[in-house]
Amino acid sequence: MGNKKKQPPASGHNFIRDIIRQDLESGKCQKIITRFPPEPNGYLHIGHAKAVCTDFELAREFGGEYHLRFDDTNPLKEEGEYVEAIKTDIKWLGYDWGKHLYFASDYFDRMYEYALQLIKQGQAYVDDLNAEQIREYRGTLTQPGRESPCRNRSVDENLKLFTRMQEGAFADGEKVLRAKIDMAAPNINMRDPVMYRISHNKHHRTGDQWCIYPMYDWAHGLEDSIEKITHSLCDISFEDHRPLYEWFLEQLGIYKPQQIEFARLNISYTITSKRKLARLVEDGHVSGWDDPRMPTLSGLRRRGVPAAAVREFMRRIGVAKNEGVVEVSMLEYCVREVLNYTAQRRMGVIDPLLLIIDNYPEDKEEYVEAVNNPEDETAGKRKLPFSKVLYIEKADFRIDPPPKFFRLAPGREIRLKFAYYVKCVSYDTDSSGNVTAVHCTYDPASRGGWTEDGRKVKGTSHWVSARHAFTGKILNYDRLFNKEDPARAAPGEDFTANLNPDSLSENNSCKLEPSLKEAAPEQVFQFERLGYYCADSKLSRPGAPVFNRTVTLRDTWAKKNRC
Repeated sequence: MGNKKKQPPASGHNFIRDIIRQDLESGKCQKIITRFPPEPNGYLHIGHAKAVCTDFELAREFGGEYHLRFDDTNPLKEEGEYVEAIKTDIKWLGYDWGKHLYFASDYFDRMYEYALQLIKQGQAYVDDLNAEQIREYRGTLTQPGRESPCRNRSVDENLKLFTRMQEGAFADGEKVLRAKIDMAAPNINMRDPVMYRISHNKHHRTGDQWCIYPMYDWAHGLEDSIEKITHSLCDISFEDHRPLYEWFLEQLGIYKPQQIEFARLNISYTITSKRKLARLVEDGHVSGWDDPRMPTLSGLRRRGVPAAAVREFMRRIGVAKNEGVVEVSMLEYCVREVLNYTAQRRMGVIDPLLLIIDNYPEDKEEYVEAVNNPEDETAGKRKLPFSKVLYIEKADFRIDPPPKFFRLAPGREIRLKFAYYVKCVSYDTDSSGNVTAVHCTYDPASRGGWTEDGRKVKGTSHWVSARHAFTGKILNYDRLFNKEDPARAAPGEDFTANLNPDSLSENNSCKLEPSLKEAAPEQVFQFERLGYYCADSKLSRPGAPVFNRTVTLRDTWAKKNRC
C-alpha cells in the first residue's frame, strides 16, 4: 500500500498574519522580526508552544528573523538548567534561532543608562516605601492611588540614591526605583510602576556584577526596542501593560515596536499555570517536570508525542483575540494522525492468555512476514517468529460470546494476523473457572492470513510467540486531571482534588515481540490494536525497554465518561 497523505484542513484564522502582510505591502517595515521571550524559571509547556509556533512560523512565512531571548531579570528564580531545557524544547519543536540568541542580561548596562536618563528628565525617582506600602498606596481598580512621600525628590538626590543602590549601599527591599507617571491613572499599571529592585543574589550569567535588577515591565519593551523587533507578539494578559511599555519608549525617544496581543491557549483537562505545575512537582504528585502526564514539552516528548503533532495542533486552532477552551481530544487526534503515518507496528499482548495449536509440531518454528506500517510502503517488512504456543489477549476469547463478538470462541475460526487461520477446539480452566489456555487447530494452507478456497473469517487477533516473546513493562498514562476545568476546585478544596487517581497504571506482565528489545529511547510504535507506545528515555535499559502509552488508538475517554 502506498503512502496515504490526507489533505490537511485550511489553517486556523491568524489575524496577525493579515497585519504583517499589510505592514509589508505598505512599506511600514521591510523585514519582520519576531521573538519568543521566555523567563528561565521553569520548563516550557503546551501553552508556550503556541507562542513559539506563532512567532517562528510567521517569521519563516514572510522571510523574516526569529529571536530567542531569555528574560533573565530575576536572579532568585532563574537557573541555567531552565535555559538549556528551553533551548532543547524549542529545537525539538523544529525551530532554530541561528545566531539570534539573546538575554535580557545582555542589556543590563543599557537599561541602567536608560534609567538614568528618565531620572534626569524628572520621570523616575527612588522610593523608600516597601512592597506592602507600595501596594497600599497604589489604590484599587475603583480608587485612585496616593503619591509616595518620596515622589518629589530632586533629580540630583534621585541620581545619587540610584547610584548608591547600584553600588550595593542598601539592603534588599530598602529602596526601589519607580517611574513618575500618574497615581490616578485608570490603568493601574501606570501608577508609578517599579523599574528596579535591590537583590543581593548571584545571577546565573552576570554573577555578582549587579545588585539591582530591572523589573519585567521595564525590561520587556526595552529589549524589543534594542533588538528592533517589528511585531512583538504577546498573550492577551499583556494588553493592559502595552501603554506602559509605550510610555517608557516614548519618554526615552527610542524605537517603538508594534505589540500585538492574542489569546492564550486554554486546553480542557489541562493546567498550564507554572505555579501550579511547580506545585505538582514539589508535592510529589508527579515524578518531575518531564513526567509523561505533565503538559510540559519535555513531558510530552517523553510520553512519545511527536513535535509534528504539536505543530499541527497549533496550526489547526489558529490565532485569535478572544479566549476559549480547546478540547484536549483535538491534540490527541493530531497525535494519532501523525503517528499513524510514522510509527512502525509491533505485536504486544497486554493481558496474556496462552493459545496452544494442537496440530502444530512441537519443535517447529517459522517466521512470517509482517508489514511495518501499512500507511508507508517505505517502512518495509520484518520477520515475526511463530511457534506452537502463543499468547493472545484474554479479551479475545469468550466461552459464551455476546452478539457482535467476532474474536475466538469454542468452535469459532479467526485469523492470527500475518500468520494462519486457527479454530478453537477446547480450553482449560483453573479451579475457579478462569480460562488458563485455549486449544486450537490451524490450517497450514492459510499461511499469510488467507486461503485459496475463499472462506472468510470476521475476527483477527494479534499474538506473540511464547517461546520468543519477552516480558515487558508498560506504563499506561491517562489524563492527569479528571475535571474539564481542573483549576476550578470545589469550595474549600485545592486544585489537586481534581487529580485523576487513574492517570498512571503499571503492567509488568505484558508479552512483547523480540524486536522491541532493541527499541531506541523515545522511539514510538503502534502496538497492533492497542495503542501507541514510546520507549521511555529515562527508565529503559539496553535490552529491557519500558514503554509509555502515548495515546490509545481511539478516544476511549469520551466513551468512558459519556452519560
